[in-house]
Amino acid sequence: MRLTQIRTLFVILVISLAGRVLAKAQPQQAGGPPMPGLALSSPAFEDGSVIPSKFTQADPSPVSPKLEWTNVPPNTASFVLILHDPDVAIEKKTGDVLHWMAFNIPGSARELPEGVPANAQLADGTIQAKNRRGAIGFLGPGAPAPGPYHHYTFELFALDTKLSLGPDATRADVLSAMDGHILGKGVLVGRFHK
Repeated sequence: MRLTQIRTLFVILVISLAGRVLAKAQPQQAGGPPMPGLALSSPAFEDGSVIPSKFTQADPSPVSPKLEWTNVPPNTASFVLILHDPDVAIEKKTGDVLHWMAFNIPGSARELPEGVPANAQLADGTIQAKNRRGAIGFLGPGAPAPGPYHHYTFELFALDTKLSLGPDATRADVLSAMDGHILGKGVLVGRFHK
């Protein structure tokens, strides 16, 4: 593996572990149990289930699924969304595949609609970066039919700041800029193969 791939995988591991620690260390309500952590879901499919074809490369024009989130940590200034396929890293021993990355989603937002347009900057200030094919916006899951289901992982990070990055930012850039600013993390996993 190249050194940059090793560094990227290391940063992903560190941020994933930080998200797990944050989920366990949620603030407590006065005199009560810990508050629930950031939760990410979609009306299009349940966590761990198969992603419907219209959101995948099984459709000639796939669209992004609607995403919703709850239990937002206090003082959230923005969100980062990363959709990736970690199974590629396991199978091919290379970096995993980035299917979608959006950041500076407003801290007041509680959803992304179905079919987010492939614009570098949305009207609300959200910035979408390039996916693995070098195109802006959502790239539908596309694991080949002969293989096993791949686990497409939507990760939503709540941050205490906005990121000073543009649409040319790489995932490594975004992960580095997020360091020290993560308030919570929600994960939604969908499965797919053609």
